[in-house]
Amino acid sequence: MRVLGVDHGTKRVGLAISDETGAVAQGIGHVASVAEVLRVASERGAGKIIVGVPRRLDNTASEQTGRALAFLAALRAATSLPVEGWDERLTTAQAERVLLEGNVRRSERKEKRDQMAAQLLLQSYLDAHSSF
Repeated sequence: MRVLGVDHGTKRVGLAISDETGAVAQGIGHVASVAEVLRVASERGAGKIIVGVPRRLDNTASEQTGRALAFLAALRAATSLPVEGWDERLTTAQAERVLLEGNVRRSERKEKRDQMAAQLLLQSYLDAHSSF
């Protein structure tokens, strides 16, 4: 079953999809709305959606936590697919670091950061649920 990873950013919603075995996550771009997330889930044959829920390092909620949870609730209300939250602490910072190390230009990093964060959070989820 394919799993769709969603990183709800302040401007864009980054997306990643797993392979059919549920072992590897691949970034697939970004969208702007619940309807677009559901369209991509349908097109890619996703059987589950994972939404990154950011928390502070001390495990408290932030303003972005509330926005991500509201987006998660909107997805749940709009689809019959299972929609789960997943801790995505520091994935955006990690994505930025990976892009910097890859010498990606600043203008391109903005476009790729949310997608990379979605890929990192989805890979974390897949690794945690691996049967290996």
